[in-house]
Amino acid sequence: QGQLVESGGGLVQAGGSLMLSCAASGRSFSSYAMGWIRQAPGKEREFVAGTIKSGSSTLYADSVKGRCTISRDNDKSTLYLQMNSLKPEDTAVYYCAADRYYSGSDGNRYDYWGQGTQVTVSS
Repeated sequence: QGQLVESGGGLVQAGGSLMLSCAASGRSFSSYAMGWIRQAPGKEREFVAGTIKSGSSTLYADSVKGRCTISRDNDKSTLYLQMNSLKPEDTAVYYCAADRYYSGSDGNRYDYWGQGTQVTVSS
């Protein structure tokens, strides 16, 4: 069975950094576009960043542009999100998501999801 497992979340102070990882199994990782989507309490899901199958092109939400870097290692079947200069409004559960055909900014269009990892940024 294929699955996506996020890790790397935690509690950090504003201005700090975190590296999130998403390990994929049970599928051909390089055949899927990948993304990071977050959801804060009481809020709708918000696209954060995405990358195409090769990782050569990336897309970021305006709210994180310049502070986050999405990358992937297809040999390790792992997706990453480096987050710097974190703000309290970045607090959310972060999910990695995959789709064989969609690589855009609509978080609702990704077919496969991990269980999420909590990121909490204190002021």
